[in-house]
Amino acid sequence: MKHAREIAFVLTPGYALMSLASAVEPLRAANLLAGRALYHTRFLSVPGGFEASTAGGGFACERLAEAGAPDLAFVVAGGNPMLYEDAALLRGLRALDQRRVPLGGISGGAAILARHGLMEGRRFTLHWQHADALAEQDPHLLIERALYVIDRDRFTCAGGVAAFDMMCAIIAAEHGADFARTVSDWFIHPRLREASEQQSRHGALRHPVLEAVVRLMGSHLADPLSPEQLAALSGTSARQLQRLFRDHLNRPMMQFYRDLRLDKADELLVQSSLPVLDIALATGFSGAAHFTRCFTAKFGAPPARRRRDARRVSG
Repeated sequence: MKHAREIAFVLTPGYALMSLASAVEPLRAANLLAGRALYHTRFLSVPGGFEASTAGGGFACERLAEAGAPDLAFVVAGGNPMLYEDAALLRGLRALDQRRVPLGGISGGAAILARHGLMEGRRFTLHWQHADALAEQDPHLLIERALYVIDRDRFTCAGGVAAFDMMCAIIAAEHGADFARTVSDWFIHPRLREASEQQSRHGALRHPVLEAVVRLMGSHLADPLSPEQLAALSGTSARQLQRLFRDHLNRPMMQFYRDLRLDKADELLVQSSLPVLDIALATGFSGAAHFTRCFTAKFGAPPARRRRDARRVSG
């Protein structure tokens, strides 16, 4: 039997209890509904001991410096993370990064990671209240106005109930879309939201399997899933998925998936100064040459020309 995935939450002073609970409770419910421990949660802080939320309630924490190497660690921050400075917190987060622990941010947690160089080359989101200030501080950051963003080893959400949607996306990727929907239903949360509601052009889909697969695709742009993985996680067969995509979207499934990734690449190309190779890697292509061929086939121009033309128009 696989060991329970160890998810750590690094609590900073002034964190919001609702944001933390929205992340923790789906994991607790997953254990309950599975009848076994799928996830083990840990609570960390710089000093250790009881860490109170703004609501007064809180958690007994281990010291961050003694965290070891959990499977995933989230920084949970409220208040104004743009002003938050703690050298011990930074040392602890960098130590986790050096141990190759995937990092995440809830609410303002991503701002703390970004301000200290731990979100470079990664797409991410954070609470809207802090997005403009962070973008002004560093215009090269890949900030998205999304509910949550999963980019390889970085997991971020806007806080509040967006943490719930992100956790269900993680559960879906590890235990299947049907099980994630069961967890969501447990909390009387009937519709799991996509990572970005800007992708609502796909929201018109009324087939539950297609909705689940498109949601999985949207949360796995940088690390694309295979047809077999998509089928297993959505509780159907690859052949059935191919038929659904042809019948409902008039496109082969993996072409649809590639177009999603290329649309995101085009957005990054136009809105950032990220090198083409970094954009290729951020959207799941193994190298610049393959990415350039696919991009040119879709948009009719190679990435460099597309960026140049877009800047000429905007300038």
